[in-house]
Amino acid sequence: METDSGLAIGDVLCAGSVVKTELSAMYERRASWPLTAAAVVFLVVYAWPILQPDLPAGVVRACSIVNVAIWIIFGVDYLVRLALAPNKLRFIRGHVLDILVLALPLLRPLRAVRATTALARLGRAAVTLRGQTIAYVVGAVSLLGFVAAVAVLDAERSSADANIKSFGDAAWWAATTITTVGYGDRFPTTAEGKWVGAALMIGGIALAGTITAALASWFVEHIGDVERADAKPSTSSKP
Repeated sequence: METDSGLAIGDVLCAGSVVKTELSAMYERRASWPLTAAAVVFLVVYAWPILQPDLPAGVVRACSIVNVAIWIIFGVDYLVRLALAPNKLRFIRGHVLDILVLALPLLRPLRAVRATTALARLGRAAVTLRGQTIAYVVGAVSLLGFVAAVAVLDAERSSADANIKSFGDAAWWAATTITTVGYGDRFPTTAEGKWVGAALMIGGIALAGTITAALASWFVEHIGDVERADAKPSTSSKP
């Protein structure tokens, strides 16, 4: 009897886990595009006052309000996904960056990287997996570079020792950093700017590795096709 009761409890727990997994997948599908749109709007309201510092006070205030509203939306999204997760501890461990982005103002520009979801969806139009990867990586590099340039300009502009004073300087710094060239003529001097630089370095190395892997895959596949094409005549000539 106790065995039957234990089996019944196990079945109920298993069924509950399956239901939560299905609900989580359904929520992810339905919330993906709205959250991506919110990330794009955040990118606009975050970057606009930085790129155009002489905006009217009312516009700057409106951007700040929208910024806070989007922060609340992402916070609610995290709580919903946590509630629907079958294994909450595993979810928390796997989404540490989400918590940091919500908790630390320093990392707020990373919310805009959520827009790469749209790039991933658009990249699915490519025929091959390699084409999807390249489309996603090119878009992610451009987005990451722009976000980093805006973030470092926001951090450096008010510093007396800063050598990054305009978006052109910031974009040049982002380009040399994300490509791991590092000319050294432009560099962050504030603590916040250095954290942005560190994040960009890590992201640049990861994206460069992805591009290298995609190119290596293309060469291996191309060489394999050539070898198979050369082997066909000799095979067909055998009696």
